[in-house]
Amino acid sequence: MPPSTKKRTARSAPANNAPAKKRKLSQKGKDKAPKKVKASERKTVPLPPTANDDSDGDVSEEDLELLDNYGQAVTFLTSLDAKAISRSKSETQRLHELHKPQRPKAVVDDDLPSIDSDGEMDDGEVWSSDVPEDEGDLSDEDDEDVLDSDSDVEMPYEAAPRAAFKPPKETNAISRLPIKLADGRVQKTGAQPAAPLSSGEDIDESSEEEEREPPPKHNVEDVSTGARFGRPAVADVISTKSRKARLQLAKDQIASICQDIVADPENSLGLLKRLHSFSLPSITTPTQSEPVPNDLIIRKLAMLSQLAVFKDIIPGYRIRALTDKEKAEKVSQQVARQREYEQGLVGVYQAYLRALEAEIKARSELAEVALQSMCALLKEVTHFNFRTNLMSCIVARLSKKSWDASSDLCLSTINAVFRADQYGTPSLEFVRLINRMVKEKHFQVHPNTLSCLTNLRLMRELGNVRASQSRVDREQEQGKGKGKKGKKGDKPYLSKKARKNEKERKEIEKEMKEAEEVVDREERQATHTETLKLIFVLYFRILKQPTYTPLLPAALRGIARFAHLVNIDFFRDLMAVLREIVDGRGAPAAGEQDADPENGADLYVRLLCINTAFELLSGQGEALNIDLSDFYTRLYALTIPLSMHVAYAPHSSAHGIQSSPNDIANLLLTMLSKHPPPRALMPAFAKRLCTASLILPATAAVQALEVVRTYTVRDTRLQGMIVGDGGDEGGYDGVRGRKVTVATGLSATGSIFGAALDDPTLVDPLSRSSALWEVTMLAHHSHDGVREAAAKLIAAGKGELD
Repeated sequence: MPPSTKKRTARSAPANNAPAKKRKLSQKGKDKAPKKVKASERKTVPLPPTANDDSDGDVSEEDLELLDNYGQAVTFLTSLDAKAISRSKSETQRLHELHKPQRPKAVVDDDLPSIDSDGEMDDGEVWSSDVPEDEGDLSDEDDEDVLDSDSDVEMPYEAAPRAAFKPPKETNAISRLPIKLADGRVQKTGAQPAAPLSSGEDIDESSEEEEREPPPKHNVEDVSTGARFGRPAVADVISTKSRKARLQLAKDQIASICQDIVADPENSLGLLKRLHSFSLPSITTPTQSEPVPNDLIIRKLAMLSQLAVFKDIIPGYRIRALTDKEKAEKVSQQVARQREYEQGLVGVYQAYLRALEAEIKARSELAEVALQSMCALLKEVTHFNFRTNLMSCIVARLSKKSWDASSDLCLSTINAVFRADQYGTPSLEFVRLINRMVKEKHFQVHPNTLSCLTNLRLMRELGNVRASQSRVDREQEQGKGKGKKGKKGDKPYLSKKARKNEKERKEIEKEMKEAEEVVDREERQATHTETLKLIFVLYFRILKQPTYTPLLPAALRGIARFAHLVNIDFFRDLMAVLREIVDGRGAPAAGEQDADPENGADLYVRLLCINTAFELLSGQGEALNIDLSDFYTRLYALTIPLSMHVAYAPHSSAHGIQSSPNDIANLLLTMLSKHPPPRALMPAFAKRLCTASLILPATAAVQALEVVRTYTVRDTRLQGMIVGDGGDEGGYDGVRGRKVTVATGLSATGSIFGAALDDPTLVDPLSRSSALWEVTMLAHHSHDGVREAAAKLIAAGKGELD
């Protein structure tokens, strides 16, 4: 071969650029013969040659001998249908499915696939055959020859009509258990008829997924009313015919229930409900169609028993409702049990309080017991749940104008809560309810309702805080200058480890305080300040009323009580309102004179106004330099009328003012002793007090003479006004510096009626009308105390002081 031909042969690239392995596979696929058909998929199966065939077959001599000997026995082979024999199994099955009679199919209402595929096989499904696969194929035969075969002739039983399938009929019978006989045979015992179904119930037998109605539940009593743990049912106890036996059974069961609850409260929620069922008006149980009425005494015993039990088992903290997130989270078994007990306790306690409230609103025979139970719970477990509901019921009881024993009970409960309140929150809630109640009743409530506000712990908690409508003034803490940083030498040096330990210690102390529920001082002050603001808002609204209201004396007493907490910005406006009330705007009956002893309400209101003005200006109000001379003039004019009211109307209580005459006299004399008049007015007040001592009761007269004796010590001019026992002895004139008698010590100038005037500035202390001649008469009083007080006053006039 030439070289050029070799180069062309070597350089010629194959037509297929694929890798060698892929080229081999592709070439192998091209050379592969057609796929061989399986014998099971053929329509006919090849048969061996027979004697009738023209083709020569290889037959051995042994076969020929066997045919000669047994030729008669195999003559039936000549009558066989060669075409039917040569058909394959799949072809025979196909023809059978094609020509078999159509039978009705039972409709099954489900979502499962049909079992019958109508002779059609899946693509991947292959039927097996017993014929070897290496045999050749036969040609297809006509279908007509197949139908003429004897094997496809329809049998008589196949042509007969067939009945539709019917499921077995369900009977309302329950088969009994079989028994075994002595010989070992098992014998059925039959069936027991079940309860017949009602005519309205229709069961669909063709649907297996239809929901059936649940069987009827039996009426079973729960632990709150049924018979449990050896105790008879509550309805059985109450329905006992004998009243004596009924009460005894109820007492025994209530006592045992209370004992079990107190012994193990956390596992006694059912017993708490059972105890509450004894206090219901009627008992309803599942086993009885009609409720059983309860006995009144049993209900009363059950209410009081629940009160004692709740006071013992209620925890020292408030139980709050669980949130949805807390309910969904997974907790330990102990925590779950504790939560279940707490929530159950709150539910039973709420049901008990609702029953008490229903009795109070219905004004039934148990209303008084229910009110006593509420008051006891509020005093004992003020911190627990539903505190506001208890307060609302008690305040609503005080909203009526009349006053009775239940009102005293509610008032004493409020006072007890105010005195025992260390945090201020219960007091604030009470003040809000009272403020709203008074406003809704248009200030027409009993005056004793506001007397409880004077028992608040505001003076102790707030100190020198001054309340305002918009702000709270507090004293600046000393030793804390703004903008000044402490020197480095003020604090000891601490290492890094010591500072870390100190920080951890402070965190632990903070957590301990939170665990012990120690209320922060600032938070407590904010609560009490809000309470003080609500109180003054209520008092100021009462003072601004254009007409007289029974709450005016209580408002004046309250302002005098908390006068040092009033903001100084309100002083001038308050003084102007008090002057108007003293002049007669707040009088309950216009046109009555002050000297009328029956008009005690008007006199008492004016006295309270003067006392309030003195209290306002006694402390921080002194810096305002407000003149109180007009208030002293009005007080001087009220001294004799008040004394006559105390003397001649000791049992009067005008317009619902629950203040005894002794309290009025005590207020008058205490005010004159605590807030003495100016030095220029002391002789006039001394003369007026000595005159009032002649008609005052013995106790008040002694107190009045003591006030005059203190005035004598402060002003020496009063010594010359005192007349001694003898005519020659007189008093001591401090101005002139010598002893004086009646004739020499008192001048004849001035009117003898000067002491009877209502203006103290018109009284001449050295006139004959100003002589304290009443002291001589009081020295011979029938009461020992009055005589001793008069003797001390005479000794003070002579300069003999203790």
